[in-house]
Amino acid sequence: MPEQTISRLKIDRNAPLKRSSRLRWWPAVVAVLVVGGIFFLRSNRDISVETINVTTAYPYQAVTDLNATGYVVAQRKAAVATKATGRLEWLGVQEGSVVKAGDVIARLESKDVAAAAEQAAAGVQSARAELQDAKVSWNRAQDLANKKFIPVSQLDTAKARYDKARAAVAVAEANRRGADVAVDQTLIRAPFDGVVLTKAANMGDIVTPFSSATDSKGAVVTMADMETLEVEADVSESSLAKVKVGQPCEIALDAFPDLRLRGEVSRIVPTVDRSKASVMTKVRFIDRDARVLPEMSAKVAFLSAAVAPDQRKPLTVVHPDAIVQRDGKPTVFVVTDAVAKAVTVTTGRKIGDLVEVSGVKPEDKVVVKPTDRVHDGSHVVPEKK
Repeated sequence: MPEQTISRLKIDRNAPLKRSSRLRWWPAVVAVLVVGGIFFLRSNRDISVETINVTTAYPYQAVTDLNATGYVVAQRKAAVATKATGRLEWLGVQEGSVVKAGDVIARLESKDVAAAAEQAAAGVQSARAELQDAKVSWNRAQDLANKKFIPVSQLDTAKARYDKARAAVAVAEANRRGADVAVDQTLIRAPFDGVVLTKAANMGDIVTPFSSATDSKGAVVTMADMETLEVEADVSESSLAKVKVGQPCEIALDAFPDLRLRGEVSRIVPTVDRSKASVMTKVRFIDRDARVLPEMSAKVAFLSAAVAPDQRKPLTVVHPDAIVQRDGKPTVFVVTDAVAKAVTVTTGRKIGDLVEVSGVKPEDKVVVKPTDRVHDGSHVVPEKK
């Protein structure tokens, strides 16, 4: 091989290093990617937030002086029984039956007392017949005595027989009334208009006035007058000054949370329960509802003033800490599936510590005091309490 050709294959280690122009941009590209990745990770990282629920409130809460709890109680209530003793032969009502005063709701076996009543009625007829005969005899004796045909003693005897017959009629009629009462006592009647609450006896049971016999029943049914339902609420002794007779109230039942009924303080029991340091206050219903039943749990709000019907409707409210200004508009961040969504709302009146809003619905979860990091679409994690 020629020497010149070999010399061309040698590496000149003193020659300057030539770098590709493309390699000069790689550090800048890498730096941009790193910064962008960090920004992306930070912007999409879950943000820890505190959340609360949107709820409902009533305008009357702004004029509530005091809240108390109690139970619905019927002021007219009775365990219906009878003075007679016997076996229950017929029962014509069940739980929930509506009855009128005087209605026969049950009947005891009455063959024996019915027979006694018939015997007493026959005795009345016999006594009246005897009285009629004695009256005729006395009238005849008077005529004969006036004509001097009989002695005065015979007239006195006729008069005595007549008086005795009249007394016998009175006794017989009294016996008949007693027998009729005994028959009537086998009929158990409703003492007032009301509703049957419970049934204490069944057909075939022995019913006695005081339930003294073994396995006997003292009452057949328990009933109440639903028109006399009231709430008996315990008011703390220290808060009694805030309550007065005639004060307007709002009644809420635990069984029907969305039901609100108007009430009024009817009376305050003039004694204090030492064990609870409370005074029983009775609140009558102004608004009545067929769903209200005795012994239901109830909450009573004692109001400083009566509220108009349009102010008794529930309003959607939220704590003001959940509302922030974004782009000059009141905004809340609703959390759904760990994502915050910006919702523009319209604010209204203030009710206690809450404020009326529209644009969201009750039970929505919203962020409390959202920071500038929280925006529409942010991934959030509720704080554990």
